[in-house]
Amino acid sequence: MDGTSDVRPEGGTQPAHRAALFVLADGRFPAGGHAHSGGAEAAVAAGRVHDARSLEAFCRGRLHTAGLVAAALAAASATGHDPLALDEAADARTPVPALRDVARRLGRQLMRAARATWPSAELDRLAGARPRGAHQPVVLGLTARAAGLAPLDAAYAAAYESVSGPATAVVRLLSLDPFDATGVLARLAPELDRIAEDARAAAQRVVHEGTVALPAASAPLLDITAQHHAAWQVRLFAS
Repeated sequence: MDGTSDVRPEGGTQPAHRAALFVLADGRFPAGGHAHSGGAEAAVAAGRVHDARSLEAFCRGRLHTAGLVAAALAAASATGHDPLALDEAADARTPVPALRDVARRLGRQLMRAARATWPSAELDRLAGARPRGAHQPVVLGLTARAAGLAPLDAAYAAAYESVSGPATAVVRLLSLDPFDATGVLARLAPELDRIAEDARAAAQRVVHEGTVALPAASAPLLDITAQHHAAWQVRLFAS
């Protein structure tokens, strides 16, 4: 299914270009994600992630919880739904202060990169309304919209980021073979497809049902360990 066939850039008339998705999802895009492990550092310290098999289980759990929520928020933002309402919905779905702080810091960094790459009045308005940073998935969706991408593309970018970040971090934390980490991501690809589609479907319902239509899947252990990790005196990753 082509997720960009019916999308136009803001104020433009040309079809969206899928290549922009590669730029947005590239780990080298200067959005600050490389400094965050997505909870993997705490999981490694606790012994819950120690090899490729346990990394896959960790990433699968994260994809179906935090990844789904982020993907739906990003897709809804890419549809043009009120980003301030979505930011409030993201706050409600992020129960611990440490993760809210991380989401806003990442959103602020992504906003800087996005406005330099795809200038947009919508991005400017959100930056003015949330000077301390909006939640990263909301900024991600608005960035995808500015780049001429579809809600499904935004969902894919958010869902992929939810697993690629931890996988990359564990390579550094455990000296895990990068081939094994890439194999984890490849095996998760069919589930990532389903999460992205589910996220887009939820975003479509937001138009008529409001933000209550967005998923609120929880991962209590990720929340608890994120709060503990924020108090560590020595750590390799910011989260």
